[in-house]
This record gives sequence, C-alpha cells and structure tokens, in this order.
Amino acid sequence: MVDQRAFRDSLYEQFARIGKSLASPKRLELLDLLSQGPRTVEGLAGLIDCSIANTSRHLQVLRQSRLVESSKQGLYVFYRLSDPAVSHLMVSLHRLAENRFSELNQARERMARMRSEAWRRNRQRFVHGVVRGEFVLLDVRSRDEFSAGHLPGAISIPLRELNQRFVELPKDRQVVAYCRGPYCLGALEAVDLLVDHGLDVRHLGAGIAEWRAEGGRVIIVEGTNG
Repeated sequence: MVDQRAFRDSLYEQFARIGKSLASPKRLELLDLLSQGPRTVEGLAGLIDCSIANTSRHLQVLRQSRLVESSKQGLYVFYRLSDPAVSHLMVSLHRLAENRFSELNQARERMARMRSEAWRRNRQRFVHGVVRGEFVLLDVRSRDEFSAGHLPGAISIPLRELNQRFVELPKDRQVVAYCRGPYCLGALEAVDLLVDHGLDVRHLGAGIAEWRAEGGRVIIVEGTNG
C-alpha cells in the first residue's frame, strides 16, 4: 500500500525545487534575459551587473532545477532556457506580482501612458496591421536578441543606434517600439527619443516572452546560436 504522506512529501519536494531556484532577484533576471535567446556567462554577468563567478553560481542553481541548460561552443559556454514553459512561467509570475503588489502600480501606470492601444485591443489585428504597413514595429534590443527571435514584421534598430538612425523611420505612420518585456526601460527610452524627433510613437507593452506565451509566432534568423 502506498504511503500517501510520503508520496505527497516527495511530490511537493520536487515542486519546491523550482520555487527555491526562483527565490533570487538575480536568477529571475537571468531567466528573463534568457527568454530573449542564448547567452554566454560573461554576457549575462555584464547585463545583471554581477561578477562572472556569482553569475555562474546562479546559473548552476537554475541548471540543477532544470530551468536552463548549457552547451560549450569553442571557448564559451552558452546558456538557454530548457523549455518554452520556463518563459511562460516568467510571464505568469510577472502578472501575478502585478496583481498582488501595489508597489508595481507606479511602474505599470507609467508604462500604460505610452502603450499602443491597437495592440491592447486586438493583438492579431495589430500584427496584420504591421504586415499591411499601418504601423512600424520597432525592435530596439541588440542584434543578437533580434536574430534569436523577433515579432513578425519588426525592424531592428538597437537603442544605442536610434539617435543616429531615427531618420529611417517614417513620420506618416505610428511607430510601436518594443524591448525585452513590459518592464524594459529601453522601449520607454526609445519613445522619449523619437517623440523629441517629432514621430508618432508608442511602446508595445510586451516582449517576445509575452508574445510566445499567447501562442504568437516568432521569427528566428537562420544561423542564430540556439
């Protein structure tokens, strides 16, 4: 006869492995970054403002809980999410925190002021509008992130190049910028910069992870490290 108590304890111990690995702001940030595509330990360390040694330790915790996996290519070790479900988990975690913590209200309200209404109303129709040329969808992430996965119809102008390349964007259509996710300040910086240059611009209020979580198709550039 099965010992039900022992069975439940064993079951929830496995669930707790995931919870324990998420109990760190740095590890959550790492998962958000890896939702954009594979990265090296060195690259991740720079992005989260952490030493390579500490970043490696955080990644090992995530690997032990099977949320990420790694492969060596030449001199570098690349990490990636182990399953698309990990990205979906992060989207759900963000939404739960938004619903439960008033501390996020200020950030959420600031984002909402410049968010694309067309995207909020009907996301599939918005994408069709991009394809038809009604909107210009602007990806301001790095080229590597764009290549690893971007929304259909998006064009790439990394944020650091935008002040020199804004003339490539039309003034007769609304520009909708997106970055790594709803709380990525890169999209807001892009909005501020382009508004100063006289463009009609909004930010998407979402990123690749949110788009994938809703079943959206993502374009991957052939030959991207994955």
